[in-house]
Amino acid sequence: MDWNQTLQRIVDYVELHLQRKEEPIDQAEIARIAGCSFNFYQKVFSYMNNISFAEYVRNRKLTLAGYDLKSTGMKVVEISYKYGYDSPTSFSKAFQLFHGISPSMARSSSAQLKVYPKMQLHENAEYSWKLKQLPAFRLIGKSVTVSVMDAAKQIPKFWSDCQNDGTFYKLTQFDRGTIKGMFGGFHHLDETKNQITYTMSVIADQAAPEGYDEWLISKNTWAIFDCRGPLPKAIQNGWKFLHEEWLMQYPFGHANSPELEWYSRGNVYDDAYLSQIWIPIIVEP
Repeated sequence: MDWNQTLQRIVDYVELHLQRKEEPIDQAEIARIAGCSFNFYQKVFSYMNNISFAEYVRNRKLTLAGYDLKSTGMKVVEISYKYGYDSPTSFSKAFQLFHGISPSMARSSSAQLKVYPKMQLHENAEYSWKLKQLPAFRLIGKSVTVSVMDAAKQIPKFWSDCQNDGTFYKLTQFDRGTIKGMFGGFHHLDETKNQITYTMSVIADQAAPEGYDEWLISKNTWAIFDCRGPLPKAIQNGWKFLHEEWLMQYPFGHANSPELEWYSRGNVYDDAYLSQIWIPIIVEP
């Protein structure tokens, strides 16, 4: 028995029932897929993933409930029954324990919610996200055009070149952001050539000096995702999660602004290093 394949089939079954069918998870069906008793399957799941099956399902339910609170007008009582809780009270207690805030507070634009992604074999991580409304701001920096297919290699090289030729240091001197850090941005996609323009920039209060480019970012609400860990893997894994789950399953409307990356100052090889992905969204009134 290939337990990796079996695990993925059961994870897919769980997601189908949580997100589309909105039905209780059938232990007998899981036992049938696993080819063993449900109790034995739970032991194998815990051994392989360092988390119990029940806790995994609970984390997924509360993650999805957070999406519903942020992106829909569903009532708390409706969401609690949707995810199998006996009462709004029991749901609220579980939600508070998982996210650190109450369901009612989660609707606030500044609330930051925890995300436990759908499991992909052993590749699992947690992401925090929040909605933040920001006024228009100016970015100045440098840009490069890269192949979409080879962006994962060409963009890190662009950063390395900018650090080696002094561009990175010069940009830090222009930085007027409330929290200092560097932005990466995807500003133009040429579908005919399958190329995209990627930028390195900082928030500035002046026009771009000679040799630098300038981009005016309009007032937006942003969905901001924290990525923890060394670069470039942390930010690449963050994009992978967004494209595989968040953008596909719980899409807000996409605002007419570029998608941005933000990199804090610090040791980019540290396990606790913070980078972020900013998605401009349209929030329905």
